[in-house]
Amino acid sequence: MRTAICSGSFDPITLGHLDIIRRAASCFDRVWVCVSPNAEKKNQMFTPEQKLQLVRAATEDLPNVEAELWPGLLADFAVAHNASAIVRGVRNVTDFDVEYQMALINSGIHPGLETMLLPASAEYQHFSSSMAREMIRYHQPLEKYLPMSIIPLVRDMTEKKEG
Repeated sequence: MRTAICSGSFDPITLGHLDIIRRAASCFDRVWVCVSPNAEKKNQMFTPEQKLQLVRAATEDLPNVEAELWPGLLADFAVAHNASAIVRGVRNVTDFDVEYQMALINSGIHPGLETMLLPASAEYQHFSSSMAREMIRYHQPLEKYLPMSIIPLVRDMTEKKEG
């Protein structure tokens, strides 16, 4: 069985993230979505548990995709889940440079662990979780940015936080 990992902090999961996950799911028998808490990122909107709930809701129609929280190294998650590859989306050359460096580090930690870089689909190249959080904060329509299945959850989670 060919297993891959898609990872991120998913604060929140966007249509761009979901596009990469769907594309990976069409190439691998099993895809694990690794939701990383990433304490280094500032201004996080959702708790790790909420992020996991959103990822699971967004991917529930993909039978070969599962999601899990993981506070450790991505390479260790990949080995723990018998994955042969990490799949990462890249929007631009800056993303490519960062992901290329991480690929070298991950293969240094666990030789044989491959990283596949998928270019972002044209319609999602400008997407980021930061941009999505701004749309959420200012109560803008979210249909162009977030999977439809999570929009009610996002609204509910953020209203409880504000209230």
